[in-house]
Amino acid sequence: MPFAIPKDSYAGKINSLTFGSGDKAVTIGGENGLPFLSFESSIPNRPAIALEIQDVAPSDWPDTVRKVYDGVSGSPASWAKFCQDSLGAKIVALRLVGTHPDREDRSVDDAVKTVNEVLSAVDVPVMILGSGHIEKDGQVLKAAAEAAKGKECILGKAQEENYRTIVTAAIANNHKLIAMSQLDVNLAKQLNILVTQMGFNKDNIIMDPMSSALGYGIEYTYSVMERIRQAALVQNDPMMQTPLLCDIGPNVWKTKESAAPESELPEWGSLEERGIVWESVTAATMIMAGCNLLIMRHPKAVETVNKLVGELM
Repeated sequence: MPFAIPKDSYAGKINSLTFGSGDKAVTIGGENGLPFLSFESSIPNRPAIALEIQDVAPSDWPDTVRKVYDGVSGSPASWAKFCQDSLGAKIVALRLVGTHPDREDRSVDDAVKTVNEVLSAVDVPVMILGSGHIEKDGQVLKAAAEAAKGKECILGKAQEENYRTIVTAAIANNHKLIAMSQLDVNLAKQLNILVTQMGFNKDNIIMDPMSSALGYGIEYTYSVMERIRQAALVQNDPMMQTPLLCDIGPNVWKTKESAAPESELPEWGSLEERGIVWESVTAATMIMAGCNLLIMRHPKAVETVNKLVGELM
């Protein structure tokens, strides 16, 4: 008697979301089943990866990843172009960390200038991320959204404390939106509801439930994402059917495993190799949990994850 693979079917489907313009636009989402189970579901779009750049040189990054961008990280436009032309990045994620009051407290005008320079330097889709400061991000992202009008960027991150300003800017300038909550399924759903109540199309939302690094709470992150995907696909909850984002770079590259010198822990092996492995395994775990879009830092880790995705697809 031949063996028949048992198959499940799902009531829901993840929204497809396209960002960027022209032939370089990227589409994520669209699957109607759990990650990579192509024998029982349709997976039209592979998880996408953005390379992170910043508006200031990354002095707080470990040397093993910072040295990759030596010579270009002093200029966001040059950095973006290097990622696109030399590293083959399909998406660039610009993080405006220099606008944070505790960093360089750069002005809104400075942020707009940086956004314009980066958009002029590349033709791949651009994500525009704030510094994480609730009040300042509202001001910065509003102006950045206006500067990037017509480019169909991803704007973020909107949180419960500042989403109104950012949502309004995204609607007015035709951008997609990252809605970030604090590792809680109910909070994630509630924020999506609040965003759509302002008239924002739910099909243009990317959910960031927050992520963590390997060895630093990744199991909890995984379980939250798993529950979000179950709600979307099994329970057919339209407010949970948005693509998922995992912004892993800041978490991975501050871990002891990716930063501790070989002289202190020689038994751990090559510092550069373990940093790349730490980002690769963290990213792989996130895509297994249902992540549709990753933000990463080391190009060798990106290469590893892209190879894995190709095999799984």
